[in-house]
Amino acid sequence: MKLKEQIQSWLEEVEAKTFSSADDVEQFRIDWLGRKGRMKDVMAAFKESPNEEKRELGKLINQFKQSIESRIAAGLAAGTSDAIEESAVHDWTRPDGGAPAGAHHPLSVVRREIIGILERMGFVVSEGPEIEDDWHVFSGLNFPEEHPARDMQDTFFVDRNPDMLLRTHTSSVQVREMARREPPMRIIMPGRVFRNEAISARAHCMFHQIEGLYVDKGVSFADLKQTLLRFAQEFFGADTKIRLRPSYFPFTEPSAEVDVYWGLETEVDKRITKGTGWLEILGCGMVDPAVLEAAGIDSREYAGFAFGMGVERITMLKYQIGDLRAFFESDLRFLRQFQGQY
Repeated sequence: MKLKEQIQSWLEEVEAKTFSSADDVEQFRIDWLGRKGRMKDVMAAFKESPNEEKRELGKLINQFKQSIESRIAAGLAAGTSDAIEESAVHDWTRPDGGAPAGAHHPLSVVRREIIGILERMGFVVSEGPEIEDDWHVFSGLNFPEEHPARDMQDTFFVDRNPDMLLRTHTSSVQVREMARREPPMRIIMPGRVFRNEAISARAHCMFHQIEGLYVDKGVSFADLKQTLLRFAQEFFGADTKIRLRPSYFPFTEPSAEVDVYWGLETEVDKRITKGTGWLEILGCGMVDPAVLEAAGIDSREYAGFAFGMGVERITMLKYQIGDLRAFFESDLRFLRQFQGQY
């Protein structure tokens, strides 16, 4: 039989081939494409064929080989995963099994949740550099020259002439945004901040903040309170109550601390609220007119409010975590507790 007729006969045989297991597929591959397979004989016969027939035979052989490979692929796809796993076609150089499921870091989970709530309230995210100058961190926010936050005990200075430092709060982004935007503006500023503090269960030299700013005509303290109440009820639950206590910040006047009512139902509640049932969650206030003027905004026409919260503190409250250092130690036993959190 001529090679052409032989290949056409084999082609019909290959296309009609069926498999009952992955072992059958592998044996078929060895019979045809193995080192001693029948395809080797086909190629040897091709070399002996007359030159005028080789062009036509070459196309037919390529078609035949593609048909064999197609049947092998179809057979593997139809086989069970267990049978394929045990067959010799498995690539043993690949890692076996899937990668273990990871978990989102609790700070990332809470940060996303906070940002999502505030974005639904109309705020847009804005970010700025972590290494800042004195104007954006202190002077533009109405910090007096003698303010203790300027001291080396509280601030990581990179250079002192001029003063360059790791930002101590994300309020520096407020200064930048007020200088480049025209009111009205409603923005939030998430990011890392740095302070020269001893690391303990309640303090760290690096932590995360989310600050908010709203500047427009006719903005009042009532707008601020309603915004924070809405946020607290979205985050902690629809029945959440808040209270505002007078406080002081150089860049807001009046200023306040915001507490949420946590309750006194358990001994843990009594301990973390010191028996009051209230927990502090953030600071806030009306933007000082001097801050608006320093940014080129007419304080007689516009007013604004600002607020800021520590992501670590909110996360510790949400998950009842007692030691701030757990967030930065990369302990898998701690992180695995948050699998399934998004």
